Amino acid sequence: MKPSTLYDVSPETTSHGRMMRTVHAAPLTALIAGVLLLAGLAVTVGHSGVGLSPAAWAVGVTCGVITNAALAGGLAYYRTDRLGPADWVTLVRATLAVGVAALVADSFGDSVPVTLLVSLAALALVLDAVDGWVARRTRTTATLGARFDAEVDAFLILVLSVYVARSAGAWVLTIGLARYAFLAAEWPMPWMRAPLPPRFWRKTVAAAQGVFLTVAASHLLSRTATQTLVIVALALLAESFGRDVWWLWTNRRGALTAAVADTEPPVAGPVATPAAPDARRGSRGAAPEPESGRAPGPRRRTVRRGIALALTILAVVVVWAALVSPDQPSDLSVSGFLRIPLEGLVLVALASVLPVIPRRILAGIVGPLLALVVVFKVLDIGFIDTFNRRFDLLSDKSYAGTGIETLRASIGRTNTNLVVAGIIVGVVALFILTTFSAFRLTRVAAANRRWTLRIVAGLGAVWALFWVFGAQLISQTPIASTLSASVLVNEVSAVRADIRDQAVFAKEIKHDAFRNTPANQLLTGLRGKDVLLVFVEAYGQQAVQGRQFSPEVDAVLSKGDKQLASAGFSARSGFLDSATYGGISWLAHSTLQSGVWVNSQRRYNDLMNTNRFTLSDAFKEAGWRTVDDVPSNDYYWPQGTSFYHYDKLYSRLNVGYKGPTFTYASMPDQYTYAALQRLELSKPHRRPLFAEVDTVSSHMPWNRIPQQIPWSEVGNGSIYNRIPMDHETGAFWSNPTRVQAAYGRSIVYSLSTLFSFVKHDDDKNLVMIMLGDHQPLPIVSGHHSNHDVPISIIAHDPAVLKQIGSWGWNAGLQPRSNAPVWPMSSFRNNFLSAFDSHPPAK
Repeated sequence: MKPSTLYDVSPETTSHGRMMRTVHAAPLTALIAGVLLLAGLAVTVGHSGVGLSPAAWAVGVTCGVITNAALAGGLAYYRTDRLGPADWVTLVRATLAVGVAALVADSFGDSVPVTLLVSLAALALVLDAVDGWVARRTRTTATLGARFDAEVDAFLILVLSVYVARSAGAWVLTIGLARYAFLAAEWPMPWMRAPLPPRFWRKTVAAAQGVFLTVAASHLLSRTATQTLVIVALALLAESFGRDVWWLWTNRRGALTAAVADTEPPVAGPVATPAAPDARRGSRGAAPEPESGRAPGPRRRTVRRGIALALTILAVVVVWAALVSPDQPSDLSVSGFLRIPLEGLVLVALASVLPVIPRRILAGIVGPLLALVVVFKVLDIGFIDTFNRRFDLLSDKSYAGTGIETLRASIGRTNTNLVVAGIIVGVVALFILTTFSAFRLTRVAAANRRWTLRIVAGLGAVWALFWVFGAQLISQTPIASTLSASVLVNEVSAVRADIRDQAVFAKEIKHDAFRNTPANQLLTGLRGKDVLLVFVEAYGQQAVQGRQFSPEVDAVLSKGDKQLASAGFSARSGFLDSATYGGISWLAHSTLQSGVWVNSQRRYNDLMNTNRFTLSDAFKEAGWRTVDDVPSNDYYWPQGTSFYHYDKLYSRLNVGYKGPTFTYASMPDQYTYAALQRLELSKPHRRPLFAEVDTVSSHMPWNRIPQQIPWSEVGNGSIYNRIPMDHETGAFWSNPTRVQAAYGRSIVYSLSTLFSFVKHDDDKNLVMIMLGDHQPLPIVSGHHSNHDVPISIIAHDPAVLKQIGSWGWNAGLQPRSNAPVWPMSSFRNNFLSAFDSHPPAK
């Protein structure tokens, strides 16, 4: 549109031959409405004590003036003196966008109600669908309406991108500026001014930008999820713009002719419809004829038909594969894909009978939904392979950051960044591919309705037959499939269960028998003892029973019994059922310490915000000095003081280690024990010590294992720069046998180092609780293993072990196969009770 004044005065001839001037009331009315909206926002926001800032008022009024001046110019250019019904809806959208712009400007100075901002943006997006429907129903489509609609879309996307860029990064502005960069490029390149052929995908991408940015602005998602969402939006935008630019370039000769003939730059790009008489929302237009003006020849038609057939086959394969792709690692085989998906039959049948617009809406929903289902399936497979359970949307979404940190420690920052970038690109490509395939498949189904319904009926009969007889090609995998629907149902059910569980867990936390126990009645049976709670990473039942490496571990335990006996120590052992599996060790730590079952990150987060009484609290109140020693931590851990109330936190940052890392392990276990002895245990005239020590030498990936050295040579750890390590090379993880053997060697090192430390420290007052945090990954322990981990209590004073005589644990460091198995959450109460802690009388 050409710039104009707020209300245009255009000359017209009266019946008397005199010139008169027509005043366009719509822009002026809209400007007044915009000012009233800003006043209403000022009052609404003012209730929170903030109000609209002068900058917000300036931005809002300026945007309102520019928008309505542009509208007035458009009315003059197209020689019309009134707006159609759909245009009035678009004008309301423009006014709402001005209100959003004011709130975004206000957010730079102070906080604004996110709910209000998102509500205005969401209402504008809803009205974007309404104005198109009104235009079609009233048959008032017009070029001006299409152009105005496009510019309002572009303006709202720009405003939202500015808001989201503040939290997600300045690169998000690329989305908002893309439309204006396209317009700027038209001036030096006239061929870009040509009208574009109608394309429904362009409208879909434009709508998606507003939706994605509004969701990102709501702050409902995590930072990682928000950035991923905006990356998807940018990828879709780049694809749509790129396709338009490519079309204009390949047709640039005809485009130059059209550009010369049309002095008004056409609307182009993904946030606009072409400037043509039928360009109003939802209208259909024909693509331009070839440059020569002649119909394509037989050879070209054959090529086009071949390409169309190939695209249709690709769409069928993508949709089918997405629907039947397995969600279990054991089903990842060719046989796992040989199924008939009921969801696909229903989709094709609906597409063949629905009108055009509902069919496109169906495809627009199903396409991204298919990609989402595939993502859920991949996550399920990954979590089963790692944690022996399915992905839980609410509980597990926060593990992305932890997973990236672990990966960086294992394979390096550069390789991890490449992996993350590859995942993001793959997910974006998946959403684009499934969406394209859904549109293609539904369109072909509608164009060949008779054959489509016949094929669906035939396959439906076959599906019903296989379903009745429960036919399977592989175990637990029926040919008559409803897998994708089940995945969605399971995710929804899991979310609902998590929401209900939150209230249940809150009640469990409040029920705490030992919370108000007087300090003089806590742990009286351990007074004067140093107590070390040592978690041996990934030390599970599989380490000591039934695996190829178990004899090596059992030999170390037997040797450890002899070492400890020679120093006057003895042990008793049993099993605990861990709250986690394969990783996420902090769930096990918090479960054992708090006495409640913490089997998810959501439960962990809820627990950290309470004053639940822990073992570290009990020792601290009873007079012990309490410390936490986690060599894997390279950052401040606030929960260590706010929840566990430790007197001192040790990490890789403050123990003086100068040696190399061992993949994930920041330092060998031997150095961890030596540093604890130097920093705490060797101090004279000290209080008894309680320390939780979380060792890491047996942490996956088990490809770099240190050697045990004389304790006098440990020093600051620099000696490990000169000592060869047990190093796995080559395609290590593709060979489960090698992985299992390496895991066994890491456990052997961790246990032998621990027993050597007990003997070397020679602390007659030492009591050590040694246990595993969880079973190793399924590649080591299998997909159907339990969650049991060994636990042993080691002491020099026979009276200590006598107090747990009623537990039924067997003597020695190796628990027998028939040893008792307790839930890990029961250990706190049993331990406090065994060592003479008495809950207060009710």
